[in-house]
Amino acid sequence: MHTRIKFCGIRSPEHAKFAEDLGVDAIGMVFVPDTPRFIDLQTASAICDSTGPFINRVGLFVNPSADEVMDVLAEVDLDVLQFHGEESAEFCESFGFPYLKAVRVQSADQVIEVAQTHARASGLLLDSHSSRAQGGTGETFDWSLIPQVDKPILLAGGINPENVAQAIAKVKPYAVDVSSGIESAPGVKDADRMLAFVSAVAG
Repeated sequence: MHTRIKFCGIRSPEHAKFAEDLGVDAIGMVFVPDTPRFIDLQTASAICDSTGPFINRVGLFVNPSADEVMDVLAEVDLDVLQFHGEESAEFCESFGFPYLKAVRVQSADQVIEVAQTHARASGLLLDSHSSRAQGGTGETFDWSLIPQVDKPILLAGGINPENVAQAIAKVKPYAVDVSSGIESAPGVKDADRMLAFVSAVAG
């Protein structure tokens, strides 16, 4: 089975284009102020302009207001929305875009519940639970907690070039999502690690 790849926390057109050239399926842009990977609307728009039609551009939000999401959509050509907080299904669906619902995994029952309450989500992004941050911590979680659900699973949380092959073998996710695992410092993408990650997924 082909495992898709999403690079999250992209902050420059150059890295977006490099990801596309590597064959990455999606790039994520973080619209969460006061985080290491936050980007402004002008940069995000330039990132979208730098990539072609066959890569998905994902906007990541954490408990935003509707106005905050609409402000981004007015300026940035996104394809998919990703909600990382406690957003309701009604809120996530209200923008008329495909969306991913992130789950900071603590139990199998929790994942099943989110899959049920967010029945129209295009997929579930399973991330590590951390009291320090909503994501991008570089910490893995217990993959054995992942239940069978009728949704595409995007596996995140501490995925990197060194462990992604093992993660794919164990979880068999629809996609793997990486942020800190392809960085030289928080928010700073590293071309060598980006290439190594794609190579590891390809096997």
